[in-house]
Amino acid sequence: MTTIATTQKTFISEDFLLRSETARILYHEYAKEMPIIDYHCHLPPDQIAGDKQFENLTQIWLYGDHYKWRAMRANGINERYCTGDASDWEKFEQWAGTVPYTMRNPLYHWTHLELLRYFDIDILLNKDTAREIYDECSAKLKQPDFSVKSLLNRMNVKVICTTDDPIDSLEYHSQISESGFNIKVLPTFRPDKSMLLIDSPEDFKQYLSKLEKASGITIGNYGNLLAALQNRHDFFASMGGKLSDHGLEHIYADYDEEAAKQAFNSALKGEQASLAQRNAFKSVLLYELAKMDHAKSWTQQFHLGALRNNNERMLRETGPDTGWDSIGDYSQAQALSKFLNKLDSTNQLAKTVLYNLNPSDNEVLATMTGNYNDGTVAGKMQFGSGWWFLDQKDGMERQMNALSNMGLLSRFVGMLTDSRSFLSYPRHEYFRRILCNLIGNDVKNGELPNDLQWLGKMVEDISYHNANRYFGF
Repeated sequence: MTTIATTQKTFISEDFLLRSETARILYHEYAKEMPIIDYHCHLPPDQIAGDKQFENLTQIWLYGDHYKWRAMRANGINERYCTGDASDWEKFEQWAGTVPYTMRNPLYHWTHLELLRYFDIDILLNKDTAREIYDECSAKLKQPDFSVKSLLNRMNVKVICTTDDPIDSLEYHSQISESGFNIKVLPTFRPDKSMLLIDSPEDFKQYLSKLEKASGITIGNYGNLLAALQNRHDFFASMGGKLSDHGLEHIYADYDEEAAKQAFNSALKGEQASLAQRNAFKSVLLYELAKMDHAKSWTQQFHLGALRNNNERMLRETGPDTGWDSIGDYSQAQALSKFLNKLDSTNQLAKTVLYNLNPSDNEVLATMTGNYNDGTVAGKMQFGSGWWFLDQKDGMERQMNALSNMGLLSRFVGMLTDSRSFLSYPRHEYFRRILCNLIGNDVKNGELPNDLQWLGKMVEDISYHNANRYFGF
């Protein structure tokens, strides 16, 4: 444990979040030691390939973490200490001073879980303990057993699926594979730009140039675009890829192939097509990409409902993915049903994971998955774990309750980090404790039998085995 002298001991006990004897048994004897499959994240593969050694705690913990930046801004901290030019120590000092104000935000739990699990720091982080914690953690990060690969092994990670654009060379995935690293690091096909940039003709043309270079296919018409994307899809599969991913406000299901081609041709001329034509392009391309997934027995993922880049002033100053996104209130059900039904009607609907950002869509997605389970694969259609603003205790409980009420929690593929940080893996512990507590409470209330053998198997499946079987790792 830490050598820092203090009376401010952590509240993270061995039985943190476990409110019944059954919950404690399920976690400690079944969930705790299960390996981790992180089937959706944004970890940079170049840092894994290079087995990066971070210089200090700020670099591994605060760089790129818009969760922390949003909390700091809400606490009145100047942008200079978030994305600006303040020193690493100054940024950490401001974060440490913010931490006590994050009580009841999941950041408070995550922060202290991460300090404890990675660094054996068992005290509370605040402005008074900041310097000592920063120095101790930064010193440890310079040691060989705190390199990126060592940190991943420390958390018992077995599979990582990064998120990659079709134009990516995947050179770092190749390096990782050739290095003999014991953890599988696989690419995920994220073709959003090939669809969504149709709204901005110049950006779309620039992207097509990059796609041409990556695929070796000249893209002069819509058919060429499909061929180029198929080429990259095949390449991702050759590199071990088994999943695609789409981050969309909502599903596009206005299928009109002729209008889609018109939108493409207009964009090539530098002209913006009509809204109907552009939506048709997105619909047709999304459908074709989904058929590619089915042909390879991949799993397709849809992250639905984010309202992105709300603050245009700050977006100009700090760029995208810096904390200016929120929950959207888009209508989801009809277009999603239409899209899935079109694929299912020709038996070309791949295994699918649906994630919502708006909690009001919990039951919508939980029931939607039931429409297209066909008995070919257990849990073929998945209602994904609480995502982004919902990957906290209440959000995860509500997601699992909706799934339990409308489907089969026992077939759930469980948690993912959706993170850019190598210190995020205690989120799996957080999820598992919440899962075990949920089941334990039902046993305590007499709503489930105290069959520890079966319940333990269920917990192990949700923690690891379901995902391993479902994705074919």
